[in-house]
Amino acid sequence: MFINFFILGSAGFVYTWDRAMFSLIAYYIAFKVIDLTIEGFDESKSVWIISDNFREIGSAIVDRLGRGVTYLHGEGGYTGDEKSVIFCVITRLEEAKLKSIVNDLDPSAFLAVGNIHDVKGGRFKKKDIH
Repeated sequence: MFINFFILGSAGFVYTWDRAMFSLIAYYIAFKVIDLTIEGFDESKSVWIISDNFREIGSAIVDRLGRGVTYLHGEGGYTGDEKSVIFCVITRLEEAKLKSIVNDLDPSAFLAVGNIHDVKGGRFKKKDIH
């Protein structure tokens, strides 16, 4: 990465900065294409949702996305209040729909989405390539 940055930075001095910027854009696009090739389109995401409307949100996820949810019990570190947490695993393509569901039912809900490298077990199935 450092070598590529050095080369593209030098290109900005030798050529114009516009060309160096186009090179950076092409480099980023190539990076994303390689990432999609390796990871595939079925990249999994873990979702953590903290909301007072956890039952409604959980039911909507099950009904609209067909994904299972797990309800966890937590405690707020600052307030000490009991919190209900929804955990579920979705695909990258379902992320926008899930965010829409959460926003419709509780715009003030806490939502954290993270990438998962591997998913196994439960009702979550990835397509096997043979």
